[in-house]
Formats: sequence, structure tokens, C-alpha cells
Amino acid sequence: MTTADLAPAGAARGSAQVGVGVRALGMFLGGATLISLGSATTTAALTGFAAAPTLATAVSAVAGFGLAAAFLKRHHPHARLGAANAVTSIRWGLVSILGGLLVAGAPSAAAVIGLAVVALSLDGVDGKLARRQRLESRFGAAYDMEVDSVFALVLAALAALGPAGPVALVLGLPRYLFGGATLIAPWLSGPLADRYSRKVICVVQLIALIALQLPWLPVWAALSIVIGVAAALVWSFAVDIVALRRARTA
Repeated sequence: MTTADLAPAGAARGSAQVGVGVRALGMFLGGATLISLGSATTTAALTGFAAAPTLATAVSAVAGFGLAAAFLKRHHPHARLGAANAVTSIRWGLVSILGGLLVAGAPSAAAVIGLAVVALSLDGVDGKLARRQRLESRFGAAYDMEVDSVFALVLAALAALGPAGPVALVLGLPRYLFGGATLIAPWLSGPLADRYSRKVICVVQLIALIALQLPWLPVWAALSIVIGVAAALVWSFAVDIVALRRARTA
């Protein structure tokens, strides 16, 4: 067999991979359009059809889906999008609604908590679905992680409007501070092994941020929650930094 014989086969495989990416991308964009419309409509209904919150939801939803779509075509090597990514997209729609309520300035605590509980309840479902359907991908893992990060940041900003005050923002910033640190120390962007305690602390962080939405929560209790969870986050990131440092010097 010659190089000339191999070339068409390689070209065919490349063409098939492009086709797979295009099909999954089409499914993703179709779902993203419906979710964006639903999110904007929900925000409008919750805010009395106020323009700014509704527009904020629509813009954030579309921007997030646009960034995800750019990553999907290169890092989702499956013909099917999969239920897992559909669930993560729904979670992003819920986070976009929360962002719109944040823009509204004085959102209903019941609405925020209800939306946040649904979004949190869906967290973890996507990973299980991906494994069950054998559709795991680099895209799916990154998509889930980034939605979680923005979810925490938006909840922290909403919590800052409540009993905890601006100090609540520290619970939404660690992921982004760590990301900024990788620009100074690139070795921090190295791969990390799965760690159960990391997942537990992430869930505790989100539960705490939801609890901080309660308007009747005493200030001392709110501040205690922030301090305790912040300490757990610092410990978790420290463990990861030590692991990355050891991997670098090994």
C-alpha cells in the first residue's frame, strides 16, 4: 500500500469527523435557541417585563452558548450531542435567569432560591448521563465546570444583596482567581486527578450560597457561613496547588 492509497482514507476520516461535529453543533444550537428564548421569557415574567433584566438574561444566555459552541465543534467527537450536554444547557439557562434577576436589583428570594435549587439538583446528572450514554468528552467536562463557576459567581453577587453583604463575593471568586494565577504560573493549569473532597466542597459552596439568599438569616449566621465555606475552599485549592507543584517537580 502506498502513501497515495492512504491519503483518500485519511481524507474520508477527516470529512466524517467534520460531519460529526456539524451534526452535534446543529443540535446544540437548536437547543440553545429554545433555552435562550425560554430564559428571557421567564425573566420577563418574574420582573414584570422589565427591559434591562430581560435583555441581560438574553445576552448572557446567547454569549454563553456562543462560547460553548465554539469549543464544542473541536472537542465533542460524537455524532450525538447527548442528554448530558442538554442538561448542562438547561442549567446555563437557569443561571442566565439568575443573572437577569441580579440586574433587577431586588429579586424575590423565593424565585432565586427556587431557580438555584433546580440548577443545583441537575448538577451531577449531566456527568452520569454522559457516562451512561458513553458520550463523555472534553467539551462536556469543561462546559459543566464553567457553568458551575458562573453559577457560584452569580449566586455570590445575589448573596451580597442580603444579610452577608459584599463579603459574600469571596465565595464566587476562587475559580477566577485561580484562573488568573495560571497566567503568572502556567504550571497551575496542569491536569488534576479526580478528588472526592473537591466535589463535596463545590456542592457545599453552592448550598451555602443558596442559604445566603434567605433574607431573614441573621448577619452573624451569614458571616459564619461565608467564613467557614471560604476556609474550606482555600484548603481545597491549596491541596490542588500542592499536587500540581509536586507533579511539576517530579
